Amino acid sequence: MAKLSPLMIAPPAIFAGLAALFYVGMFRDDPQGLPSTRIGQPAPAITETALTGYPALEPGALASGEVTVVNFWASWCPPCRAEHPKLLELEAEGIRIVGVNFKDQAEDAQKYLAESDSPFIAVPFDPKGRSAIDWGVTAPPETFIVDGDGTVLFRFAGPLIGSDYENRFAPELEKALAD
Repeated sequence: MAKLSPLMIAPPAIFAGLAALFYVGMFRDDPQGLPSTRIGQPAPAITETALTGYPALEPGALASGEVTVVNFWASWCPPCRAEHPKLLELEAEGIRIVGVNFKDQAEDAQKYLAESDSPFIAVPFDPKGRSAIDWGVTAPPETFIVDGDGTVLFRFAGPLIGSDYENRFAPELEKALAD
């Protein structure tokens, strides 16, 4: 009887293991969603440094008794630009939005907000992305819904546009505002 070499067994075993992982992943509740350890937890601190010319985030602002949307954005980010009209709509509806500008150049962010209007009640400036790390942000844009006592209720990765916004973010925001 011929001996099987480990080099002959390894590729099929690796393939079988990956196939099993992919199969399990396809049947998760929300295969597009990225889990967040922040849901149900107090909102992490956000830098007190503001983008020059824009308001800073006051201490305790996320636990002010009102629902607040926290949006991580950058001027160099095309999806952030795509969602900007929706942020302006939300602001016009009276939604409090904090816009954390991260991994950006101050001049570029200031120019963008001057040209496009700012929907934000505060614009913390996080050029090194430290606050984004604390919040678990993977890439801009990411948006969080924070209830009036400062608890993170929902995380939305990606731009606030289209059916994904309508089917996932809007119902969560409505639910938070109703509570």
